[in-house]
Amino acid sequence: MQNIKPQRVLSAIEAVGPQVYRILREQIIQAELVPGARISEAEIARSLSISRQPVREAFIKLAEEGLVQVLPQRGTYVTRISTASVMDVRFVREAIEADIVRQVAGEHPAAIVDELREQIARQKQVPHDDRAAFLRLDELFHHTLATAAGRAYAWSVIESVKAQMDRVRFLSVDDLQIGRLIEQHERIVDAIAAGDVGGAEQALRMHLREILKSLPEIARSREEFFDGTG
Repeated sequence: MQNIKPQRVLSAIEAVGPQVYRILREQIIQAELVPGARISEAEIARSLSISRQPVREAFIKLAEEGLVQVLPQRGTYVTRISTASVMDVRFVREAIEADIVRQVAGEHPAAIVDELREQIARQKQVPHDDRAAFLRLDELFHHTLATAAGRAYAWSVIESVKAQMDRVRFLSVDDLQIGRLIEQHERIVDAIAAGDVGGAEQALRMHLREILKSLPEIARSREEFFDGTG
């Protein structure tokens, strides 16, 4: 049985349930809790010195995202990744973000361009072996685009469905791919700065299709992480 790292400390100024949910979600996405692992509501609650109710609430949210499966009388298990689900989520994400980037490019506000370029500079400074840090900055990049377009709700929709895609991205990101992703970010921002709506959309679509190249190989090399349904 795998459980939450005991050194995690919860904030006293935020509700406990959302914190437990974020911690467990991150551990699943980053493969600290591996597919098939059984996680215990009681053990997690004990390790964090909290009641079981917030953990139960976190399990419900994780189950809604497809990250865990709750089996009555048997326990809660981290799910395996469905490649079909990943493909569906990628399709939805591309459809939403293509419209977002078209809107931002049409307006091409200088302040947003400067912010995105500063984020890219930070991405380039991430240590080569820190995949989690890079993916957090990648997330910020896309969130910034959605915010600039005034599409906070659209981004919340993406966040609610992209967990399985994030699991694959964490497994697939390496030094070579990080460099390629940063170059793609730069092309997106260059097109936005130029007010090139079509170019920005094309660059964004190519960026989000990167996972199509890595998914088949990851599914073969890490088959224990996948459910085999294709």
